[in-house]
Amino acid sequence: MEKLDGMEKLLAIMAKLRSEDGCPWDKKQTLESLKPFIIEEAYEVVEAIERGESREVCEELGDLLLQIAFLAQIGKESGEFDFDDVVRGINEKLLRRHPHVFGDEKAENAEEVLHRWEQIKKEEKKDRKRNSILEGIPRALPALLKAHRLQDRAARVGFDWKHLSQVLEKVEEETAEFKEALENKNPEEIENEFGDMLFALVNLSRFIQVSPEDALRKTISRFIARFQHIEEYAARQQVELHTLTLEEMDRLWNEAKAMGK
Repeated sequence: MEKLDGMEKLLAIMAKLRSEDGCPWDKKQTLESLKPFIIEEAYEVVEAIERGESREVCEELGDLLLQIAFLAQIGKESGEFDFDDVVRGINEKLLRRHPHVFGDEKAENAEEVLHRWEQIKKEEKKDRKRNSILEGIPRALPALLKAHRLQDRAARVGFDWKHLSQVLEKVEEETAEFKEALENKNPEEIENEFGDMLFALVNLSRFIQVSPEDALRKTISRFIARFQHIEEYAARQQVELHTLTLEEMDRLWNEAKAMGK
């Protein structure tokens, strides 16, 4: 194994871990049991990118690659697919879906690329029964990301606003309907209108080219940093957090904000 390099060595290690005299935990895993780890590792890559730590990004990419090798080894054992099949499939797909790079077609901008991508994808899957352009988006995606992807799919075939002002008007309309639902005090109506308001905000984020998932995650990080500043103050003063007044907490919050937290 020492003579192997790179990917070959990783696959050999994975095969050993899954072998009869390998690791008891690794041998027990299935495609189904690994699902949470795939999601977790993907999010850890995202967090490392947001922190701007290149070494950490590299390490987390390795952890994500391990999951791919793990799944490929399980596929190989079942005789359904192996790592070479995975690589061959993505290579062929990239070549096929970029005719403007590897073929004779031309694409002047990113919008043309996306439009042609959808056409090619539809041709690839013509033998699979699909009743909607919205099919194929993973059900397990976080709600904000899924809403963004659904809206993007619809926009690619022309179902979209033309101007930012129209999107803002829609947000205002949904906000007004949510306020009306609050006044009516109907729980189901409140939930529905709140969902519509969120959906409109996601549409706004798409229109202004801001990732709603990234934007909210960064806001959450700022909230944590600022709230922890309040907790640290309480600890220094040797007082219980709940004894601080709202005015004191608000002052400390603004202090943390001014510090760039």
